[in-house]
Amino acid sequence: MAHLLVAPSLLSADFSAPGEAVRAIDASGADWVHFDVMDGSFVPNITFGHKLVADTRPFSPLPFDAHLMTEHPDRHITDFACAGADLITVHLEAAVHIHRILTAIHDLGKKAGIAIVPSTPVSALTEVLSVTDLVLVMTVNPGFGGQKLIPATLDKARALCSIRKEKNYPFLISVDGGINEETAPLVREAGVDVVVTGSAFFTTADQARFVRTMRGT
Repeated sequence: MAHLLVAPSLLSADFSAPGEAVRAIDASGADWVHFDVMDGSFVPNITFGHKLVADTRPFSPLPFDAHLMTEHPDRHITDFACAGADLITVHLEAAVHIHRILTAIHDLGKKAGIAIVPSTPVSALTEVLSVTDLVLVMTVNPGFGGQKLIPATLDKARALCSIRKEKNYPFLISVDGGINEETAPLVREAGVDVVVTGSAFFTTADQARFVRTMRGT
């Protein structure tokens, strides 16, 4: 497998100093900065909007990955694109016209991702995998950080690996939720390309070592 991409999530950072948190992600050797955007409706928690992406954009050249856990994601993609997000991920469960939304993200010059919650099967993605740059498999029920990974969700990553190989699709496979030093080997074995990690990254004393451990190096 190619180099595993590590994407620490600002959800678990100190919200009084988000710029410094982005700098810490950059200094750790991680690959992406992940923004968990929650609206209090699609998921029970509320976090932040596109302004945080814009305000922290000058703190790192790393790709910014905006995960919209919101209803009506089509209303927000332009704001996040203009704020500096490089990849915008929307939930399959959040809108009917997902193909249209993914196409609109591409039209804004950004990479487009599709996310699924633990109760959604991989088969529901069939019609949009050809227009997707990333598939994000939620390995916990979204809404809060610090949860434990649901092991059965990794079967979805394995299934996506098989589909990608069969169809020769280029999408990346990402997982988000309960990713730490203990679960990283399971994730790597499942064929995942990108790991989103929050609490485990921001609570460790040596973030650079943590990133290397995630990659198994």
